[in-house]
Amino acid sequence: FSSAPSLSLSLSLLVSATKMLPNSPPTALHINNVTSSSPISSLSTFSLYPSPLSSLYSSSSSSVSSLSIPSPLPQQHLSSLHVHGHTHLKTSPMRKGLKIMCSQSEPLKVMISGAPASGKGTQCEMIVQKFGLVHISTGDLLRYEVSAGTEIGNKAKEYMNAGRLVPDEIVTAMVTARLSQKDAKEKGWLLDGYPRSFVQAESLEKLKIRPDVYITLDVPDEILIDRCVGRRLDPVTRKIYHIKNFPPETEEIKARLVTRPDDTEEKVKSRLQIYKQNAEAILSTYSNILKKIDGNHAKEVIFEEIDTLLSQVQNEKVKATKLGKSALQSDFGNKESWRGIPTRLNNIPHSREIRKYFYDDVLQATQRAINAGKTLLKVEINIPELNPEMDVYRIGTLMELVRVLALSFADDGKRVKVCVQGSMGEGALAGMPLQLAGSRKILEFMDWGDYDAMGTFINIGSIGDKEVDEQDDMFILVAPQNAVGNCIIDDLRAMTDAAGNRPVILINPRLKDLPASSGIMQTMGRDKRLEYAASFENCYLFRLLYYAGTQYPIMGALRMSYPYRYEVYKRVDEHSGREKYVILSTFTKRPNGDEINNAFEGKTGNEVKASGIWGFLSSILG
Repeated sequence: FSSAPSLSLSLSLLVSATKMLPNSPPTALHINNVTSSSPISSLSTFSLYPSPLSSLYSSSSSSVSSLSIPSPLPQQHLSSLHVHGHTHLKTSPMRKGLKIMCSQSEPLKVMISGAPASGKGTQCEMIVQKFGLVHISTGDLLRYEVSAGTEIGNKAKEYMNAGRLVPDEIVTAMVTARLSQKDAKEKGWLLDGYPRSFVQAESLEKLKIRPDVYITLDVPDEILIDRCVGRRLDPVTRKIYHIKNFPPETEEIKARLVTRPDDTEEKVKSRLQIYKQNAEAILSTYSNILKKIDGNHAKEVIFEEIDTLLSQVQNEKVKATKLGKSALQSDFGNKESWRGIPTRLNNIPHSREIRKYFYDDVLQATQRAINAGKTLLKVEINIPELNPEMDVYRIGTLMELVRVLALSFADDGKRVKVCVQGSMGEGALAGMPLQLAGSRKILEFMDWGDYDAMGTFINIGSIGDKEVDEQDDMFILVAPQNAVGNCIIDDLRAMTDAAGNRPVILINPRLKDLPASSGIMQTMGRDKRLEYAASFENCYLFRLLYYAGTQYPIMGALRMSYPYRYEVYKRVDEHSGREKYVILSTFTKRPNGDEINNAFEGKTGNEVKASGIWGFLSSILG
């Protein structure tokens, strides 16, 4: 603003509509608390009327939105203006008022990969239509640069005319130049089929070009081969048909169809092999943001899963912006803030960094599940310090995890009841599971922060319907489990019935039937008990995989974080003496031992499982 007599305005944006849906914007916003040393000091309130209203809630493809504030303040009186928050203001000479530029979250950045005939092109079209991203394909870029006669295009043309592959540095230069253009920065981008090699991926990493999520379309080889071999090209219209899945409309068209040179079975298999080698090479670069999508479905079904995934990423970015973060701190965070599964998990005690990683990982998954309306949830996390079957089990780590969850939800204004099952049975059978002994006292004496959360927003109770109070918003149950001769299921069921639609979260439950006091399995109502126990949905799961009967060495891990798939990882020793976890496969449902074995052996679900050394995983998921 130009220099003028001293004026200091302190504006507090009171937007009551922040809790409303974006489809229901407010009719007016008000800016209060205007203080001034100028002759207009009597002004205390003026209204902000968006024009059009919808500009406040712009689409995902827009990075900013602008609002005009009709103000009686002459521009020459303005010397300084302070607005709380991350709002940028500038004058608008056309309207003789102030124009507020409301910074929104960074746009989406997506990479997508898929083998030939995986349906990647179709999904790209649907993604662009829904999210408004700029679609960037290296093939299209090459053709454009060559036809436009640019410097990069001329260099690429020399190699293409000589029948040689265009070098990585030229392709990377084209991609980075396109990503730097205004539309890609404002709308976000969808990078299609690039990078294709480790060198290309590392080049982008050095330039700090990294997506929020890396999507791969997973389709069985036999389906891909059938799709390619059955394709036919109409040389007149250039339209693609398939002799079975998408036949031509007329006999005339059918008669002139031709097979493209690359669509023979031999060449398709060769292309698939090259694709797999390239995909494997760049896997380590994007393993922590990789999301595999089952591409062997109808295009609408596939896109529904992609839509859910990208909407979740988008919501996380919006949340990060509101919290004032410069980057997304979540499952889709950048490489520096989210390094994948922690290593050296057999080193006990775990470092503070490792424990914090798992606390945050569990919290984010649980928040997403509750925000999605889930009410019966369970968290299963089986690292050494939280595995009661290992002699390094630490009750303090479990209590810390519970505290992180409870305090986070309390910060959101929810009243949380943390419940520990009490003594069970009578007489000689009275007692509680060993790993819960003393846990209630630990909870009572823990540090619950400086804001007196304990006793107000957080309370401690037991398991049962009598513990459910009207003011409770949600319940966290610490390791509920059956004991020999006693079953917690009845008390648990009574509690969830009393809770109604309020979330109940089980942390490391053990609800399998155990023998009665006589040593005989309890059979009365067993099916109903198991059915009820199965009604709790995993919002988070993490298990280390070992050889059967051992707890060393770690062979890999199984991880699931709501709403995403179950992921099987393999632990790999590197030449430097370090280790890393590489994703092998994903599953829509919790995989059994055979499926995990097949993932480690690189088999598809149709191949017969062979016996041998990989039988070590057959019983770890019991």
